[in-house]
Amino acid sequence: MNSDPRETPPPPERPEIANSAAAPGDPAAAPPTAAPDPAAARIRIVLVGTQHPGNIGSAARAMKTMGLSRLVLVAPEKPLDRDAYAMAAGADDVLEAAPILPDLAAAIADCHWVLGCTARSRRIALEELPPRLAAERVDARAREGAQVALVFGRERTGLNNDELQLCHAAVHIPANPDYSSLNLGAAVQVLSYELRMAALAAAAADPAGDHRDPPASHAQLEGFFGQLGEALDAIDFHKGRAPESAMRKLRRLFLRADLDEREVRLLRGVLADVERMAMLAGQRR
Repeated sequence: MNSDPRETPPPPERPEIANSAAAPGDPAAAPPTAAPDPAAARIRIVLVGTQHPGNIGSAARAMKTMGLSRLVLVAPEKPLDRDAYAMAAGADDVLEAAPILPDLAAAIADCHWVLGCTARSRRIALEELPPRLAAERVDARAREGAQVALVFGRERTGLNNDELQLCHAAVHIPANPDYSSLNLGAAVQVLSYELRMAALAAAAADPAGDHRDPPASHAQLEGFFGQLGEALDAIDFHKGRAPESAMRKLRRLFLRADLDEREVRLLRGVLADVERMAMLAGQRR
């Protein structure tokens, strides 16, 4: 992604003369507004380590044009300034409602599915989705009641491996390989558009919006993975080998399973018994 916003801030948009002249109560006085989509409220855009406030404003504008409003900022290098609000072009409410958090783990702790936007392959092996399929899955999970995050990294370096490790899958925008420099705001616009199209299609196909059991949150899954690591240590599963490789594979396995809250409780109960039996076996020696 480019390191600085390239577009010139647009002039303030003014209402059409016909609208401004309409009498109070006249239907022409204001454009019709669609009912808010409850699924959109469960989708957050997370910007990690953004270096230029103008890019944050561009992202807010991109979101609002596509019906998204939940922006989360993780350790931005600079505070919001005049450039951010100029590039937002009226999406001030999105900027002002955006919490600023110290790290990605805090930003996604209550999320059930996290999608990391990355421009290239990393050592972290994640399922890689094209934008349209990623948007369909994000929208489907949000309609099931899940909290979902799309995470965008720094303009120059993107997300690091530790941050990608917290994601369930990755999305890659297939830009021109000869010139793949994509501005942060433009990347957010591409994904926001795909989310909008997925939402419109899903709402038309299933207006009732059937729900499934609540999926496990990111924090619940991290608690499970922590207990899994402790249980494996208790039974000497690794036999002196470094545990990182096995844990990475186990994380991917369980993340693909898309566990719900009840399933996580069941697995943690199994692990508690494993740890208890390991302790009793140790006492008998």
